[in-house]
Amino acid sequence: MAEKLLKKGNEAIALAAIRYGVDGYFGYPITPQSEVMETLMEEMPWETTGMVVLQAESETSSINMLYGGACCGKKVMTSSSSPGISLMCEGISYMAGSELPCLVVNVTRGGPGLGTIQPSQGDYFQAVKGGGHGDYKTIVLAPASVQEMYDFVGTGFDLAFKYRMPAMILSDGAIGQMMEKVELRPQVQRLTDKEIAEKYGDWATTGKSGRKANFISSLALEARDMEQINLRLQAKYRLIEETEVLFEKHLCDDAEYLLVAFGSSARICESTVEMARSKGIRMGLLRPITLFPFPTRIIQAMLPQLKGIMSVELSAGQMVEDIRLAVNGAVPVEFFGKMGGIVFSPEEVLNAFTAKFNL
Repeated sequence: MAEKLLKKGNEAIALAAIRYGVDGYFGYPITPQSEVMETLMEEMPWETTGMVVLQAESETSSINMLYGGACCGKKVMTSSSSPGISLMCEGISYMAGSELPCLVVNVTRGGPGLGTIQPSQGDYFQAVKGGGHGDYKTIVLAPASVQEMYDFVGTGFDLAFKYRMPAMILSDGAIGQMMEKVELRPQVQRLTDKEIAEKYGDWATTGKSGRKANFISSLALEARDMEQINLRLQAKYRLIEETEVLFEKHLCDDAEYLLVAFGSSARICESTVEMARSKGIRMGLLRPITLFPFPTRIIQAMLPQLKGIMSVELSAGQMVEDIRLAVNGAVPVEFFGKMGGIVFSPEEVLNAFTAKFNL
């Protein structure tokens, strides 16, 4: 029988890292995600799996430690919250340019600036549009439960290594701090250098032995060389958009109106949909699980049956822009959100919806 525990979302991240065979965690404490490192220190995985757990001098140091570990083909990860992720963005861009896999966890807090320690979804732009410099993307997974916080560690690493790029779990302070039942997965054995090369390609800097030297860098001084790197990256991102979209539908088969929400907002909107249905409004919910790649075609396929869409976010309205791009004016797209760490209720969402669509 699978082991089940009552854990915080942040604690689930740490337990998943150990069970999934992560080689190294490098981070720096910041509320509301500090329990990730605290749990790892309590569990002491260096005594059982050999996992390295290190508090770096800063977020900038930790992301550059990920760069070094990823160059060696190791499963390396970090976690932080909004201001800390901002400090990591240069390093994430370097890793994207060097085509290095890693996992970054952002337990988002309200901003801008130091803001508040309360939950927010205001880092959507930063996560899905790159965040750092240059034309790059990260794979972005948006958990809506503590179980998904746990499961997406494995999913994130699988996708990061499959496509040789950074992956991000974009959570928020509510899911990071809430406690729910978590089913633990079986321990995954850490791969050897040879096994990594066989599974993902022989690109890592593991020591030259019977092969040509591997060279990893994001630097290309010649413009034509840099263009070729960019073209290769963009082709990879298009492939991901074609093959890796994850989403969840709730009561969408006969829906005339659609709420689109991710993470903790989606949990709230499930109750809103039930309330709307009880009033005779045929409402459904689309929950993007991957924010990049975004479920653009899923939304487009639903347009013939829809009279309107509302994006529901803990922000000033960021994902709503991607929804409007997908819809391209075919139906009205409205927005409702809260900022500063205030979390809305299902009733508030429904009241906003009926007001915006005159129902």
